Amino acid sequence: MLARAAEHGEIEGGVKGNYGPTMQSAVGYAELLRDNRNFRYLWFGQIVSLLGDWFNLIASAALVGVLTQSGLAVGSLFVVRMLAPFVVSPIAGVVADRYNRKRILIGADLIRAAVVCAFLLVRDAGDIWLLYTLTAVQLALSGFFDPAWTALLPDISQKRELGAVNMLSSTTWSVMLALGAALGGLISGTWGIYPAFVIDALTFLLSAALLTQIRMRAVPALGTSDKTVAAAAGQYIDSLRYLQQHLDILFITLQKAFLAFFLVTGFQVIQVAIAQRVFVVGEGGGIGMGLMFGLAGVGSGIGPLLARKITGDKGPALKKAISVAYLIGGLGLVVTAPLVSLPMVLLGTGLRAIGGGIIWVFSTQLLLQSVPGWVRGRIFAADFMFFYLASALASSVVGAGLDTNLSIAAIIWWMAGLSVIPLMLWTVWIVKGRKEVV
Repeated sequence: MLARAAEHGEIEGGVKGNYGPTMQSAVGYAELLRDNRNFRYLWFGQIVSLLGDWFNLIASAALVGVLTQSGLAVGSLFVVRMLAPFVVSPIAGVVADRYNRKRILIGADLIRAAVVCAFLLVRDAGDIWLLYTLTAVQLALSGFFDPAWTALLPDISQKRELGAVNMLSSTTWSVMLALGAALGGLISGTWGIYPAFVIDALTFLLSAALLTQIRMRAVPALGTSDKTVAAAAGQYIDSLRYLQQHLDILFITLQKAFLAFFLVTGFQVIQVAIAQRVFVVGEGGGIGMGLMFGLAGVGSGIGPLLARKITGDKGPALKKAISVAYLIGGLGLVVTAPLVSLPMVLLGTGLRAIGGGIIWVFSTQLLLQSVPGWVRGRIFAADFMFFYLASALASSVVGAGLDTNLSIAAIIWWMAGLSVIPLMLWTVWIVKGRKEVV
């Protein structure tokens, strides 16, 4: 798609020859926001949408915990949150490459606003099935939104802007995690859980309004004449062949899955248990939970921001930084595991998030720099699909573990030990593996 657009001078964002051979110096964050109108509105929409997302997560987890008093039930919420987008990922990738990505984003926002309002109907333990169902619908829509959003970034940016675009987008995710989780925890812990759902619905509407301000001439990456299911299946199979032929790209797409399984998603379930069973602050542990999720946002934002000052956007340096990031993430689990005090838990959470943020942002940057436009939506859908599947597995295992005789500390120690596995795999790969990404 990008190559075809470049031939006609139709690179979205108004820049001809975006991916030409002449490389200009990378832009700064202020320059990016000042000069790239389309990204500016996309970024504004991201800010408000993510704010509501984290309100929703904190409120949903707190509501399930309060109504059921079950670690397995909380873990199941995270399983639903991950499995729903996993199921739609193959379709979502084809859709992101086949249709107007901007319209996909707006439609997903509008429908999610309506779905989130229905969370207000969940009032007692007998309504948990409804919460799970609504969560599944909401996150299935996110399964269409996320790959289309990420695939859109190079469409509205020059190549020299990609590093700043990816870093600013990822840092915004982290900042809004910190702010949204903290505010969500404060509101749900002080005024109750339900106002967070209302705020989430409003943010989806505002995000959709901001996305309508993006001006671009989209050039479809895939042929539009054949709209059959068979054609869509064939296009999805094409993306699997691409990964099979580019093993370097395949291994990078697996990094978010490793991150989810060993460092992130299982620990999110544990954070709910820590907030409600060990260090209880606020109604249903909402304030303590917001602090932990908030600090995770700070760490995941600061980590890649500082690391990029050292690595720049060069592939070899990014790969080495990911190895260091796995070490930092594992250290965070070691610091957390003894559960000595809430400050030590917060310190460990911050370290784990620093490592996780670097892994997430740098693996995304490697893909943005390497995957061609015609298949980008499907590759990022696969990237998220692996992440969702690993997240669901981690949530299931940890949630079930919390309802056994295993202590919270023991589960964290197990996670710390197992975090060595992705570190070893990644390090061996960058030393002896293929060198397709530069």
